[in-house]
Amino acid sequence: MSTSRSTPHDDAAGPAGASPDGSQRSPIRAAPEPQDAPPLGELRDAAHDIFGDRLPLAERYTEHLASSGIVRGLIGPREAPKLWERHVLNCAVVQELIAPGARVVDVGSGAGLPGLCLAIARPDLDLTLVEPLDRRVTWLQEVIADLGLDNVRVLRARAEQAKRDLGPADVVTARAVSALVGLVDITLPLLKGSGELLALKGRSAEEELRQASKKLGRFGVRSSEVLTVGDGLLREPTTVVRLVV
Repeated sequence: MSTSRSTPHDDAAGPAGASPDGSQRSPIRAAPEPQDAPPLGELRDAAHDIFGDRLPLAERYTEHLASSGIVRGLIGPREAPKLWERHVLNCAVVQELIAPGARVVDVGSGAGLPGLCLAIARPDLDLTLVEPLDRRVTWLQEVIADLGLDNVRVLRARAEQAKRDLGPADVVTARAVSALVGLVDITLPLLKGSGELLALKGRSAEEELRQASKKLGRFGVRSSEVLTVGDGLLREPTTVVRLVV
């Protein structure tokens, strides 16, 4: 076993991560590197079925996710190779559950998932992205401007605050915001008595719906179900909890 002897310089430096006066320093972390958007490859046919002639807009959006979205902390670097299948297409297939011309509010929009995906795929929809964090709002506005989307706007607010700033929504969407038992409290009031919640969920969907069931009557929920969308298009279809008020 080798040993080392401290020099006066080492003693002055103190323990790793500390300043000479003994105060702790924050570690310096390298900023994440932007990445290239993954190629569509075998997903191109599915993407074309979903986005049609607006697929170039979806490709441009995915480029934003892989570059500035990573650098500015909206998407983790490890997600870059999976952007199309796990994120963009996974969200965009939810369009098949939304009626033509619907007013849609996307709660906790973050990187625009699913809100921007729906705005690209469905120019007939009137979308509002509700997001409380300023840096995310700024990024969303920049992407919307770059893509030239005129059917979507961003509201900087928490979902609880958005009710007073918005008219009634036909549909509220949410992905990775909270468990359903808490999500209903902040989303169903946005429907203002009529409409539906589409909550994108994973394997826990049935259990989350069971745990939230006692709350549903309080909001006038008339029906609830767990659906899968994207069957035949995606290797892993998207699971959605739909609550109708």
